[in-house]
Amino acid sequence: MPTAFHVDRSELRSGRWVESERKPLADGEVRFHIDSFALTSNNVTYAAFGETMNYWGFFPTGDPGTGCIPVWGFADVMESRCDGVGVGERFYGYWPIADEAVLQPVSVKASGFIDGAAHRRELHAVYNQYTRCSNDPGYVATQEAEQALLRPLFITSFLIDDFLADNDFFGARHVILSSASSKTAYGTAFCLARRRGDASEVEVIGLTSPGNLAFTRGLGCYDRVVAYDELASLSASIPVVYVDFSGSATLRTAVHKHWSDDLRYSCSVGGTHWDELGGGKGLAGPRPVLFFAPAQIKKRLADWGSGGLQQRLADAWLAFMKPVGDSEHPWLQIVRQRGRAAVESTYAKLLAGASNPNEGHLLSV
Repeated sequence: MPTAFHVDRSELRSGRWVESERKPLADGEVRFHIDSFALTSNNVTYAAFGETMNYWGFFPTGDPGTGCIPVWGFADVMESRCDGVGVGERFYGYWPIADEAVLQPVSVKASGFIDGAAHRRELHAVYNQYTRCSNDPGYVATQEAEQALLRPLFITSFLIDDFLADNDFFGARHVILSSASSKTAYGTAFCLARRRGDASEVEVIGLTSPGNLAFTRGLGCYDRVVAYDELASLSASIPVVYVDFSGSATLRTAVHKHWSDDLRYSCSVGGTHWDELGGGKGLAGPRPVLFFAPAQIKKRLADWGSGGLQQRLADAWLAFMKPVGDSEHPWLQIVRQRGRAAVESTYAKLLAGASNPNEGHLLSV
């Protein structure tokens, strides 16, 4: 029987496995076996912002009190009643934490398809696209883990860097990143660091927990890394941009108070500190603005065209993969595990902020 991991929307620590009856496919539907998926702090962000950003809407459980956290990964066609999607084909995309999923492909092309299920039509198209691995020029079978773990995060990193540069860093030349050891944060720092030596160069400062200082400093993409409790050691008289990957209301308040009017822009991205989330009312300085990657994609498609955007992304991705997979000092160690217990323990570690920052978890149910 198909099985999926459902979490309590109001208490993310509470989750359970739910089995369901396998129903016959309707015309146009395809049944996939979910082979492997990445589970990172990014998925905790999906859960933390599940209500406000409608991440719960992609894979509804049928129970308004529970949700299925979306993950990025690979799946194979088990059964198909859709022309152009054949049994045995492999696709990369957005899946539930489950062993199976039924989609309704539309706009089927050589490159892939869009899930046209009624409940997904009003959700953003970026998350509804599925890529056919056999026709993906960026697909490398031996790098599936890196693709699942980092590609969706790195696209966000690339777009944050591009958004800030496109706005001339709002007049600042220092960028502060919280949760600096997280993959999306250090991907952003990497993109920012590529500007060293040209007119758009900025100083990149990471904030992290004491236990992650050594790892984060060792990456080399930050100009400085300090522990959260050392925030006051940073000069308050320089204009800065704050990119918040943690979501911690306490930290956000401290940052806004420390820089106040010299905080030129406050960009909210993630929720790694999901249990410390809070609003932006009553803060010193500018009101935090939630970064929405699809909006920057839309702008750059208009500016550069699809080919121009894809080429810039590909160039940055290839550069990023060099330190990530460095033979002597890789930024990422792949941890492959299978089974419900592995999913549960990895999820619990991510919720607790106890995962090793240099590990990337590729899981299978």
